[in-house]
Amino acid sequence: MAQKPSIPKGTRDFGSQEMSRRNYIFNTIREVYSLYGFQQIETPAMENLSTLMGKYGEEGDKLLFKILNSGDFLRGISDDDLRDGATGHLAAQLCEKGLRYDLTVPFARYVVQHREELVLPFRRYQIQPVWRADRPQKGRYREFYQCDADVVGSDSLLCEVELMQIIDTVFQRFGIRVCIKINNRKILSGIAEMIGEPDKIVDITVAIDKLDKIGLEAVNTELRESGISEEAIQKLQPIINLSGTNPEKIATMRQVLSGSEIGQKGIDEVEFVLSKLSTQNSQLELDLTLARGLNYYTGCIFEVKALDVEIGSITGGGRYDNLTGIFGLPGLSGVGISFGADRIYDVLNQLDLYPETVTTATQVLFINFGEKETDYSLPIIAGLRSQGLRCEIYPDASKMKKQMQYANQKGIPFVIMTGETEMNEGKVMLKNMLTGEQRLVLPEEIKALVAFDVCSTGV
Repeated sequence: MAQKPSIPKGTRDFGSQEMSRRNYIFNTIREVYSLYGFQQIETPAMENLSTLMGKYGEEGDKLLFKILNSGDFLRGISDDDLRDGATGHLAAQLCEKGLRYDLTVPFARYVVQHREELVLPFRRYQIQPVWRADRPQKGRYREFYQCDADVVGSDSLLCEVELMQIIDTVFQRFGIRVCIKINNRKILSGIAEMIGEPDKIVDITVAIDKLDKIGLEAVNTELRESGISEEAIQKLQPIINLSGTNPEKIATMRQVLSGSEIGQKGIDEVEFVLSKLSTQNSQLELDLTLARGLNYYTGCIFEVKALDVEIGSITGGGRYDNLTGIFGLPGLSGVGISFGADRIYDVLNQLDLYPETVTTATQVLFINFGEKETDYSLPIIAGLRSQGLRCEIYPDASKMKKQMQYANQKGIPFVIMTGETEMNEGKVMLKNMLTGEQRLVLPEEIKALVAFDVCSTGV
């Protein structure tokens, strides 16, 4: 027996019911983005590797999927190159393109490339898949969707405030209880200064960003391996373990970072955002261990955790003041967030939070009794579709039992039968598959009756 085909680890197939649920996620996020004046763009799945490399730090570069050049990709490669096994050097020669790691760097490239066409500040959203050569595990995939929103061309912290409002609105609509964590890379830079390791800011942020995943002892070990002194590590411990309310944490950090100008500026920025959102219901928490290890963040950073499911962050983002500078357009500030659609999908599944109607595709199935009955039904079906009802007719004049079984298996809530009696009276027989109730109705009554039954029975 032939072996069944398979898909790469870290990727998934989605059937029709699953796609209905995923589209509910995408559409909800898309609707909220539009409410805040964001406009949609798309960029290619693959970018020039030169666009991607060096933008995500050393660890991020390792996770880039590189695309082998087409044709004779070994042209120009010597036997010495192959024998030496210089992986980085070979990759640069063999691969000119790569799959995008996120949507932010391609967006920066887009802004620079299309600068003359854009009206600043530019508010864009983008919902597309990204790829990372990561080790697959629960909640972590090699191919997954991101749902990004960014504002470029404004330094105003009101952009951060509105992005927090978007996060709050989206998760309220989903019914997911979340904690929104906020920090600032300037605060982290101030901490690096305070512990005497200002040149080790990247190593510090990469390490403490793993605190939830590997624990405090492993983080401290990684800090030591990065060359950070034991004295500096000990100074860092009270900050990592800092607790209390947001105002208490801010007051403490003002004292701790009293000698750091950049640290004080970071505190000012976080305090502004928190003060503007203090009257809202969102659960915002200043978390000084939040680092988001990507190198391009320069200001406020955000991360969202679901409170009722054990899973990694389901949304993240932050301020990047000069990301476009790497593409020749310096000084253009931006800030953005990204919803992790695949993890949100897993959370909604675990908590069973989908509306009843999300997975209902066809609303009305017309039973096929033969050619004459089909000719009678087709104009009625066309009329119902023009009114927005999702209808289909069974393609074959099979036994009634088989057609009704089809409706049950697909979860179709209503079935219409048209026999000799119905056709003579210019009517149809409408059956509610949930209650079993049948009624003889005029074609023009179908939509209203279906809508009424949906409201009264929750179909």
